[in-house]
Amino acid sequence: MAVFRWQGISPRGDTISGEMEATTRDAVVARLRAQRIQPIPAKIRERGKGLDKEISIPGLGEKIKTRDVVVFTRQLGTMIDAGLPIVQCLDILGQQTDNKKFRGVIRQLKEDVEAGSTFTEALRKHKIFDDLFVNMISAGEVGGILDTILQRLSIYMEKSMKLKAKIKGAMIYPATIITVATGVTTVLLIWVIPVFAELFSSFGQALPAPTQFVINLSNFTIAYFPYLLAVVVAVAVALVQIYKTEGGRLWMDHAFLQMPVFGELIRKSSIARFTRTLSTLVSSGVPILDALLITAKTSGNKVVERAILATRLSISEGNSISDPLVQSKVFPPMVCQMISVGESTGALDAMLQKIAEFYEDEVDNMVANLTTLMEPLVILFLGVIIGGLVISMYLPIFKLGSVIS
Repeated sequence: MAVFRWQGISPRGDTISGEMEATTRDAVVARLRAQRIQPIPAKIRERGKGLDKEISIPGLGEKIKTRDVVVFTRQLGTMIDAGLPIVQCLDILGQQTDNKKFRGVIRQLKEDVEAGSTFTEALRKHKIFDDLFVNMISAGEVGGILDTILQRLSIYMEKSMKLKAKIKGAMIYPATIITVATGVTTVLLIWVIPVFAELFSSFGQALPAPTQFVINLSNFTIAYFPYLLAVVVAVAVALVQIYKTEGGRLWMDHAFLQMPVFGELIRKSSIARFTRTLSTLVSSGVPILDALLITAKTSGNKVVERAILATRLSISEGNSISDPLVQSKVFPPMVCQMISVGESTGALDAMLQKIAEFYEDEVDNMVANLTTLMEPLVILFLGVIIGGLVISMYLPIFKLGSVIS
């Protein structure tokens, strides 16, 4: 059978595309119409052979990105809302997905559902769908609101992606500057300063203190550079290994929260993620204890995770949500008070959503202000480090000029 690429119009009027195995082009048209898709004849073509064939090399396959899952979730929700059966939806999505690895996952989902499994059971077999995703789908299937749940999931995942991107952007900028400054300083110390040192040795006079310090630092760097590099690598590897342990990650996450400026940014982003996740789960009908367990796992910070788990334990013993949050001292009083109000009025999900929106805006503002603040600080940092090295090397030349004059 040949493979045909096709495009068509969905029942909602959206243009969709994909691939389909069929004997003839007419068979593709007939099958699309049976799926309530209006085919575009000019866009139905047989796929070529040779380079167009799918090639699978172990270890070099495509990675399934979060963006792929978000698009899949949104499109699946749209199709189910239009009244298409889930098997048919999975068949269409499996054909039009560009990522070959994800295409195989969707096809496996379709086969499992066709074999009698629930959609939730089929999802549990694949690690790319986390506990939050699976539990929300389960709640949607039980409540008969799968299309609504899928739309909520796609919105949640998109907001989560944007929040992570902003945090990474705020962290990458200073890290990049420090790395570049370290590299430039190392080059100056190893290759440039020795040239000046050789020149100054012919003066036969004592050098200014800053110049002598830089030359001594250059000699030390050249003599022990392999050992210094080994120490840096060893420390980096040790920190990574420590972070993988339970106690080490708790200690480092606590240290991150105590950092000036960046600690507050991490705290606010964690609160935004916690409230957004819990709001999405509670509004979707997931039991509060299960919702808190899932939220703790997706918090991204061990200190916040422990505070959420302590809250879950307290609730299981019959207490309120806000009291253990206050005791944890991780969440600001305003957050605890708003959660308490939402809990007492029966509008916890709506209150959590308001908190999430507020802290997401706070993160946006902090990232923007941080970027603006970092620019002059970076210039000052580079000026002090690089400028200091250059000036210290020119001091003997200035001194020699004054003697000659």
